[in-house]
Amino acid sequence: MPEIARFYGIVIKMFFKPKEHEPSHLHALYGEHIGIFDLRTMEMTEGDLPRRAQELVKEWMSQNHNELLDMWDSQNLKKLPPL
Repeated sequence: MPEIARFYGIVIKMFFKPKEHEPSHLHALYGEHIGIFDLRTMEMTEGDLPRRAQELVKEWMSQNHNELLDMWDSQNLKKLPPL
């Protein structure tokens, strides 16, 4: 799964397959914890990421929301700036 950002020990990754990997989402890894975040709502839908890490991921997602949606739609990944 390609890494698209890293900040405060949190690694953000995105992977997609046409139609098989919906809804649009990203993976946030922090140590042994993981969270899956919906790109549209920016809410964690699965995982055990600590609350503070969730808040940081949501803040980062809000700053990069349009780019994240564009990447998902175009399936053209790029590195995004850290928080």
